[in-house]
Amino acid sequence: MTTAHSGSGDPRRSLELLWRGREPAGRGPRPGLSLERIVGAAVELADREGIAAVSMRKVAAELGVGTMSLYHYVPGKGELLDLMLDYVVEVPQAPKGKRRQTWREVLETMAWRTWRLYLSHPWLLQVNQARPVVGPKAFAALESVVAGLDGLSLTGQEKMAAIAAVENYVTGAARTYLMRQEASQRSTMTEEDFWALQAPYLSEAMADGACPHLAALPEDSFQLVPEDAFEFGLQALLDGLAATIERRKSAPRRKTG
Repeated sequence: MTTAHSGSGDPRRSLELLWRGREPAGRGPRPGLSLERIVGAAVELADREGIAAVSMRKVAAELGVGTMSLYHYVPGKGELLDLMLDYVVEVPQAPKGKRRQTWREVLETMAWRTWRLYLSHPWLLQVNQARPVVGPKAFAALESVVAGLDGLSLTGQEKMAAIAAVENYVTGAARTYLMRQEASQRSTMTEEDFWALQAPYLSEAMADGACPHLAALPEDSFQLVPEDAFEFGLQALLDGLAATIERRKSAPRRKTG
């Protein structure tokens, strides 16, 4: 469930700050304070307490300054959120002296990088980014992935669809994982006790023959390691994309982007 929205402030102001780094005109900016420090403090606050806890007042308290001091640098919470979203993006660095990654390795790297990003900053999953205000780091990260797909027998739209498919998979997997963690933290019942409570009912349902396929599964079938389950799904997704690319090699040539 989203509780915040990218672009909820003035997108024009956000873009100016993201790409130009300009601070609003005004008198008396506090010495030692900077836009980067403000955004970094907001990210730390969100990491610790969630995105709902982020306000101009609380960020100012984190920095030990008055709330009004922040307005010399950023117009408000909406624009601050746009800056936070770009701040946490990791821009991949091209490995020096190594061979170029294959398209599959590029997407694998992107998927795991995004997975780690969500786990490091769970509040990202509470932000609706359907209409993102794109900053320089996010744009550079996308450029690196698109460059890794160069030469494939896919159109420009299909390349973007492939990237979106991987991102959507990662988002769903990370959301499920983090929601399970949150449920365990909120409950007074351990994960083991929670499922032990249900075991007699599920066992009875399987014993009477109502669910023969579930009953036939090995006992460890539900003991999934999150990273292993994530990797399995990712490889299956990439296998499907690889098959599509192979089919295109023997199909009539299409315009690629």
